[in-house]
Amino acid sequence: MVEKIAHKLTRKPKLVALIALLMLIPAIIGYAATRINYDILSYLPQDLPSSQGEQMLEEPFHMAATSMLIVENMPAGYTNRLIQDIKEVPGVSSAIWISNLVGIQVPVEMIPANFRDMFFSGKATMMLIQYDHAGASDETMEAIEQVRRVCNENCFLAGFSVVVKDTRDVMDSELPIFVGLAVLLALAAMSVTLESTVLPFVYLASIGMAVVYNFGSNIFLGEISYITKAIAAVLQLGVTMDYSIFLYHRYEEEREHYDDKRDAMTQAIIAAFRSLSGSSLTTIAGFLALCFMRLTLGRDIGIVMAKGVVLGVATVILVLPSLVLIFDKQIDKHRHKTLIPSFDRVNSFIIRRRVPIVVLTLVLFLPAVYAQRHAEIYYKLDESLPRDLPSIISNEKLKNDFDMATSHFVVLRDDISASDMNELETRMEAVPGITSVVSYHSMLGTGIPDFFVPSEVKDMLRQEGYQLMMINSSYEPATDQVARQLDQMNEIIFHYDPEAMVTGEGAMYRDLIDTSSVDFQITNYISIAAIFLIIAFVFRSVTVPLVLVATIELAIFINQGCCYFLGTEIPFIAPTIISCVQLGATVDYAILMTSRFQEELRSGKSREEAIRIAASSSDASIVTSALVLFCATLGVSFVSSIDLIGSICVMLSRGALISALVSIFLMPAVLYVCEPVFSKTGLNWRNAPPPRERRRKVKQEAAPAGKAS
Repeated sequence: MVEKIAHKLTRKPKLVALIALLMLIPAIIGYAATRINYDILSYLPQDLPSSQGEQMLEEPFHMAATSMLIVENMPAGYTNRLIQDIKEVPGVSSAIWISNLVGIQVPVEMIPANFRDMFFSGKATMMLIQYDHAGASDETMEAIEQVRRVCNENCFLAGFSVVVKDTRDVMDSELPIFVGLAVLLALAAMSVTLESTVLPFVYLASIGMAVVYNFGSNIFLGEISYITKAIAAVLQLGVTMDYSIFLYHRYEEEREHYDDKRDAMTQAIIAAFRSLSGSSLTTIAGFLALCFMRLTLGRDIGIVMAKGVVLGVATVILVLPSLVLIFDKQIDKHRHKTLIPSFDRVNSFIIRRRVPIVVLTLVLFLPAVYAQRHAEIYYKLDESLPRDLPSIISNEKLKNDFDMATSHFVVLRDDISASDMNELETRMEAVPGITSVVSYHSMLGTGIPDFFVPSEVKDMLRQEGYQLMMINSSYEPATDQVARQLDQMNEIIFHYDPEAMVTGEGAMYRDLIDTSSVDFQITNYISIAAIFLIIAFVFRSVTVPLVLVATIELAIFINQGCCYFLGTEIPFIAPTIISCVQLGATVDYAILMTSRFQEELRSGKSREEAIRIAASSSDASIVTSALVLFCATLGVSFVSSIDLIGSICVMLSRGALISALVSIFLMPAVLYVCEPVFSKTGLNWRNAPPPRERRRKVKQEAAPAGKAS
């Protein structure tokens, strides 16, 4: 079947290339129609109390999307007119200020203390703005943009939804630069390591199609995260470049045996299909391991990237051969020597000093594991954003001027007695770090009659048998302080209403911390187990995957441990992504060398000669692959002003280099020393199993003898 398809593909390369180009049209349409989600907290498991509370805020309270507008050094008349303009903005459901409660004629000194402290600070005042749709929806993003337009330079819009809006704007402006720089740096890397000036452009054309196909097919997912959007293209470029290199090198080998280059390409396609369909499984397994995260952001990245690898292999098998055949003359015409140095002397040294190098490999685990476990991690997403963004400046003002670093929202039953509510609010105000408590009951306690409370305020705080309590805290989200505060709050709240739900940034970040810490362990174990089983099946051995996975895990530990030694904090999602992606993508380096080592042993060569040939033949491919992945991801880290994206790409680029260095400088010695163990524990390690036809013949010849005996 594969032979027939390969033969047909090579006979009409221009038609195949035309079909591939036409398929870009629906892919581009699908890409444009795929929504991008900029709210990482929305990926929390929906069965968590904070997520359920967030759903209650959306319906029936319409409080999930709430922002705070600070107005400085402006008269009350301006603020009163401004609130009317804001209410007319499409997508805004309500805007609450002191004028909604007591009117602007009442002197500030006569306003009840809890409202005065909440709405006024020095020469600044604050209003609450609610939106009709969810906090990260396109409608809310547009409404925030409109609110900003009606405000002057003395107004500062704060809140989580505003941070999401600024994140989206930054990403939209930087993404074209990400991709452009990744392409340029990848081209530079390939120009140095490949033997033709034209070949890198042919590779990029093929991989570029695969990237567009991948992003276009995301429409079936409905939406993807902005993290996936930022790293998927460059990661797919770096990871799948190996497949293109393998196909072309096999084509070059086959050309010596065929007069017709189309026949040579047919054989190259057949060989590539058999090889890549197996070798890509480790990379796919690494990405799919992310799907087991409870934080569904992992599933988002995992599905998109696993799909990207599959499409990358398909494009290499189906499209790249046609492009190579079309531009074959230009590729040959512009050949040059590669600048990859010879590693023969290095390999000789490694083989001579194999025992000390193996000991060094084992010793390196100690500092690497220690550093990896003690690297600092941050969870607060706005820490990764530029400090000069309007939303970050506004949030700082909210914290400094109004002592509001975090806002907790508590959904309670509406039938709690007035005495219990009074006791609950008193105890809540006594919790360390709590700056204000606002509820419908607290409003009435200030002397405002029930009939005098505006309907929009009632709707904000009471809906369908539930009441809402807003609790402001001076503690930052995602800190130990706010975690202890939440524990105290929960103890108090659940005493009066066991079914109450506490949500808001503080509670959701706490759940994010708890969820991601478990996710890291689960996905790490799953990726190791899956890749272990794949390698065990390929080599028919238990000890080979143990050695290969352990060696690449050392590279991962060193990569993550660098953050500890450099004193840099990394975002919470980075360790999980790096552990799965680096293992899945770079274990191929070790597999490549091990496969060649086994091949040379089976041909009758000695252990020393076999490892020398395996190392020398693998080094160039490892350097090329690692350099392309390094350049593609490093470019993003230079440009991105979002530290979350930049940190992940720095670690990916550094991980590619470290895995390459480990594979080139440590792996030959490890394989040489461990080879006797492989021979004793592996099935047909040194002797290739006989072809299927020969096995069948042996069985047929042995059958009569068995009966005779």
